Amino acid sequence: MSQQPISGHGQSPWPGRDPGLPGGLAAGQPTLADFAEGGALDACPPGPDLAVAVAGLSGPDWRCPGATDEELLGLLNRWASVESWAAAGKLGVARELLRRRGIPVPGSAYGDLPEIWDEGTGHEVAGALAVSLPAADRLLNLAWTLQARLPRIGALLAAGTIDALKASIIVKEFLVLDDPHAAMAEALIVDQLADKTAAQVGKLAADAVIRVDPEGAEKRRERAERDDARVRIWRENTGASALAAHGLPTDAALAAHANINARALAYKKAKVMPGAKLDQLRVLAFTDILNGITLADRITLAQAHSPAGDSEPARGKAPGEDDEHAGENDYAGDGNPEDDEEPGDGAKSGEDVTASGEAPAASTAAAGPALPAWSNLTLPLATLLGLASRAGEGHGLGPLDPALVRDLAAAASRSPHSAWCLTITDRNGHAIAHGCARPARKKRKQTRPLGAGSRDGPWALTRQDDLGPPGGYGTWTLTLPTGRDLTIKLSPIPVRDCDHRYESAGYQPSDTLRHLVEIRDGTCTFPSCSRHASGCDFEHTIPHDQGGRTCACNGAARSRRCHRVKQSKGWTVTQPRPGWHRWTTPSGRSYTQGPRQYPA
Repeated sequence: MSQQPISGHGQSPWPGRDPGLPGGLAAGQPTLADFAEGGALDACPPGPDLAVAVAGLSGPDWRCPGATDEELLGLLNRWASVESWAAAGKLGVARELLRRRGIPVPGSAYGDLPEIWDEGTGHEVAGALAVSLPAADRLLNLAWTLQARLPRIGALLAAGTIDALKASIIVKEFLVLDDPHAAMAEALIVDQLADKTAAQVGKLAADAVIRVDPEGAEKRRERAERDDARVRIWRENTGASALAAHGLPTDAALAAHANINARALAYKKAKVMPGAKLDQLRVLAFTDILNGITLADRITLAQAHSPAGDSEPARGKAPGEDDEHAGENDYAGDGNPEDDEEPGDGAKSGEDVTASGEAPAASTAAAGPALPAWSNLTLPLATLLGLASRAGEGHGLGPLDPALVRDLAAAASRSPHSAWCLTITDRNGHAIAHGCARPARKKRKQTRPLGAGSRDGPWALTRQDDLGPPGGYGTWTLTLPTGRDLTIKLSPIPVRDCDHRYESAGYQPSDTLRHLVEIRDGTCTFPSCSRHASGCDFEHTIPHDQGGRTCACNGAARSRRCHRVKQSKGWTVTQPRPGWHRWTTPSGRSYTQGPRQYPA
C-alpha cells in the first residue's frame, strides 16, 4: 500500500519506488552509476529516500563494494547533503520545543515562533544531547534564527546546499543586523553559497553586512570589545595549552602582535633557542612579555644554559619567513573551546594536592618561573612522592601528564603566595576528606614519611601525633621541595552518609561547610554545566524555608542560572545521598550527577 509523500519532501527521487516508504529498495532501485557525475541522483535533494539509498549502496562498514572512484565521490557528496538535511531536521524539532516553552509576547512579529522562551529550555536540550549549556543555547538560537530571520538560509540547509557550520557562520555574521537589514543581506548572498567553503561563506556574509549597513561592522566591533572581552585558557589535544584574548581593540592587538614579533626576532638573533622555528620563538616571546621576563633576562638565562660557544648571534628572519603558510588567513570562527562555562575561573580549590594563589612576577632564576596567579591544579601526591605516575588535572586545562604535574608543582612551590590543599579520595576518585594547608608553627614529632622524593626535590607527607576527632583523618605535615612545612588538618566529606557535623543553624552555610561542598561537587551539579563550584551558589536541595537543612547532605553547588532553573516551574531536584543530584525536567526526563571524580 502506497503512502503519501512526506510533507516538505515531495515525490520519491527515483521511479519505481513507493514514495515515502521507509523500507528496503524495490525494483527500479538506484545504482552506483546514478551517483556518478551527471547521473540520475548526482544532485538528488536529500530526504529519507536518499538516506536509505546511500546507506544501502555504501554497504557494510561503508566500504562501498563495486563503486568506482567517481561513484564513491558522488556517494560522499550525497551523504553530506543527507547530513545537512538531518541537521535541519534536528533544528526543526528544537524549534517545536521553543514553541512549547515559549513565553507569550503581545504583537510578536515571528508568526508561531516565540520571541523568548523559558530559561530552562537550554537545560533540557543540554541534557538530551549531552552538550554544554552554551552549545545548547547556540543550537536553539540557530534553530530560531533560521526560520524567524533567515528562512532562505534555513531552506538551503534543508536542501543540502550548505551545512550546519556554514549556516551558523552566516547567523553569527548577521547578528548585528536588525531584521530588515538581515533580510537584505540574506538576499545578497543566498544564490552565491553553493559549493563555497566555510571561509568563503564567512567572507560573503561579512561583506554583505557592510554593504547593507556600513555601520554594522563598527557596531559588531564595538559590541565585541564590550561584551566579548575575555581571556581564556584551555588544553589542546596534544596536551599543550592555549591562551587567547578575545574582544581586543584592533589597534592594541596589532601593536601587541608587532611587539611579539619584534621580541621573537631578537630571540632568534641572540640564539635563545638555537634551531627553533620563528613560531616557537613567538610563543616564548608572548609568554615572556605576559610574565614580565625582559629580553635581557631571557638572553642571560639562555646563555647560562647553553653549551660553550653556542651563543653566537644569528641573523633573524622576517616575520613568517620560515613558516610555509605564514600570513595566510582563513575564516575560523572565534576559536573558543565550546564546552566550558568559565575555563580558568574560580578561586582556590583543593584536590589531591592543589596549588593556587597569587604569584609575584615570574623569576628568571635557573629553577624557572613561579606559577602564575590563581591556577587551580590537581596534582596527585603519589606522583610527587615518586610512588606512581598518575595524571593530574587543571580546571579549564583538562588532563596533565605526570611530568607536567611535577613541573607545575615545583613551580607552584617556588611561589610563597601559593595556597595548598590536600584531598583524600576513595577508589572511585570521590573526595572523602579535605584540608587546607597553613604554615607550620614548629617542627613536631613525626612518623615515617609516606614517600621518598620526586625528581624536583623532597616532597613529603607525614602524620602528626594529633589524630583529630573521631571519624576524622588527623593532622598532617606537607613538606615542599623548598623545605617549607605546611600543616593540614583533614576533615571528612560526606558522600554516602552524613552525621551533620558541619550543619549550620541558619540559612547561610559556614565557610567550612561551603568549601567542603565545593570540593565534593567540583562544578555546578547540573550534568551539562561546567562552572567551577567556587563560582557557584550554595543551594539547598530541599528549600530552607520548607525544612531543608543547611548541611552537606542537602547543600549543593549550583551556578546562578542553574539555581534559577531548579526553582522554576516543572523542575525537580533531589539528593538521594550526599553529593548525588537527580534533576527531573518538565517533560519527565531525569539526569543524575554524582560527586566530582578526581584523578585516582
